Amino acid sequence: MRSCKTSFKCLPFISSRSFPLDTSAPMAKGLHFVFCVITTTLLLRESSQAGAARKDDALSKGSGSRGPEEALPTLTVTTILEDPYVMVRRAELEGYCMDLLKALAAMLHFSYRVKVVGDGQYGAVSSSGNWTGMIGEILRQEADIAVAPLTVTSAREEVVSFTTPFLQTGIGILLRKDTSSQEMSFFHFLAPFSKETWTGLLFAYVLTCFCLFLVARLSPCEWNEPKNEENHFTFLNSLWFGAGALALQGVTPRPKALSVRVVAAVWWLFTIALLAAYIANFTALLSSGSEQLPIQTFEDLVKQRKLEFGTLEGSSTFYYFKNSKNPIHQMIYEYMDKRRDHVLVKTYQEAVQRVMDSNYAFIGESISQDLAAARHCNLIRAPEVIGARGFGIATAQASRWTKQLSIAVLKLRESGDLDYLRNKWWESSCLHKSRERWSPLQPQALGGLFLTLAIGLALGVLAAVAELSNKSRRAAGHAKKSCCSVFTEEMCTRLRIKENTRQSQETSGRANA
Repeated sequence: MRSCKTSFKCLPFISSRSFPLDTSAPMAKGLHFVFCVITTTLLLRESSQAGAARKDDALSKGSGSRGPEEALPTLTVTTILEDPYVMVRRAELEGYCMDLLKALAAMLHFSYRVKVVGDGQYGAVSSSGNWTGMIGEILRQEADIAVAPLTVTSAREEVVSFTTPFLQTGIGILLRKDTSSQEMSFFHFLAPFSKETWTGLLFAYVLTCFCLFLVARLSPCEWNEPKNEENHFTFLNSLWFGAGALALQGVTPRPKALSVRVVAAVWWLFTIALLAAYIANFTALLSSGSEQLPIQTFEDLVKQRKLEFGTLEGSSTFYYFKNSKNPIHQMIYEYMDKRRDHVLVKTYQEAVQRVMDSNYAFIGESISQDLAAARHCNLIRAPEVIGARGFGIATAQASRWTKQLSIAVLKLRESGDLDYLRNKWWESSCLHKSRERWSPLQPQALGGLFLTLAIGLALGVLAAVAELSNKSRRAAGHAKKSCCSVFTEEMCTRLRIKENTRQSQETSGRANA
C-alpha cells in the first residue's frame, strides 16, 4: 500500500511534465489509472522474486549443513590378511578385496569399517561345535559382511549367505622347481621333436633316398648306356647322399640329370628348414630349463616319497579331501590327518615360505598359487587343477545386502572391472622374467614342409619318366618300333641292370673257360 501511494503521488508530476499540451480531465484520469496498474504489477513481481530467492537460499543453506555421509548406512567388514587380497602398506589396508569393497560401496551407497579377523582363520567348525574365523564373526554379529578370498562351500552356505563369486579358482599343487624337476635324460638331444616328428622325418629320409635312386636309374641323362656303364646312384650311395644333406655337407656322387637335381634340391630345402627348427627348439629347451615335471597330478603326488604335502589348517581345501569319495583324495586326506601337526600350516605366507625352504608341496587355491609362482620364480604349479570353486562375499542369512551385493558383483564383471582388478593385483616383476612352458615340436608344425618335400619328389619322378619317354620315342623312331615297347624295354633294363650284368659276366666267363 505504501508503494502504491508513492506511485500515485508521482503520477501527476510525470503526467504534467510529459504532456504539456492541453488535455481533458477524463484522459488524464485514464492515464493515471494505467500508470498505477503498471507500477503495481512491477512492484509485486519484484517482491515475489525476492521471496523466492530468499526461500531458495534458506533451502540451500539447510541442505548444505547436512553431512554427505550422515544418512549412509555403515557396515562392519571382516577380512583376512593375504597377499594380494588384503595387505598392510603404510599403515593402511589395500589390495584386491579393498578395491572391490570400495567399488561396491560406491555402487550401493554405504560406508564401511574394516577389521581383520581376530583368530586369523577363514571359517570352520571347531571341536566345540562353534564356527571360527570370519564365518564365526558374522554369526556372532561382530561383522556384517566378509570380503576376503573366502571359498563358497555347502557347509558355510548352511549358516551364512554368499553372493555371486567374484573370482573363480580350484585346488592345485605348488612345488619348488629344483625339487620337482627330474634328471635330464640320456637322449635329451631328441627332445626338441616329438616321437611322431622323428618317425615322420625317418620315413621322409628313406622315401627321398629311394626316389633319388629310382629317378637316377630312370633318367637317361644320368645313365646313358645301362648295359655298358655303371650307375653311381646305388641305393647305398643315395642313402649317403641324403645323410650328407642332413649334415649340410656336399657328398658324391653329384647329380647330372634335371630330375635328379629336382629331388636333391627339394631335399636340401627340407633339411635346411628342418635343421633351423631343431636348433631353435633345442635352444629354447636349454634356456627354459622346463623339463618334464615328475608330479603332474595328485596321483603322482601320492605315489612319490620325496616330498611332504599339506594344506591350510581348517580350510575348505582340507575338508574337500575329507568329504571326497575319490580313493586318491582319501589317501591325501589320511596322510594330512595323521601328520596334521607337521604338514598343516596356519597361514598362506607360511605355506609359501615352507615350499621355498624345504621339500614340501602345498595344496591350495590355484589362483593364489599362480601369484606365488609369478612372484617367486623358483616356484611352479603342477598342471592338474581339481574342485572348481569360487570366492564369494559372506553375509548373515536373510540379510538385505546379499542380493544387492550379488547384483553389484555381476555389474562389475560385465563392465570388465573385475578383470581390471585381477590384472592389477596379479601383476608382478617375475611375470616378464618367467619363460613360457616349452613343448616338443609336433608334426603339424612341419606339415607344410613335409608337403613341399612330397610335391618335389613327385615332380622329380615325373621329370625322370618324361626324360625316359623322350629317349624311348627317339629310339623307337630309329628302330621302327612302338614307343611303348621301347619304353618298357628301357624300364626293365634300367631296373634289372645288376642282374643282366651278372648274367653277361657269367656268360663271358663260361666262354673264356
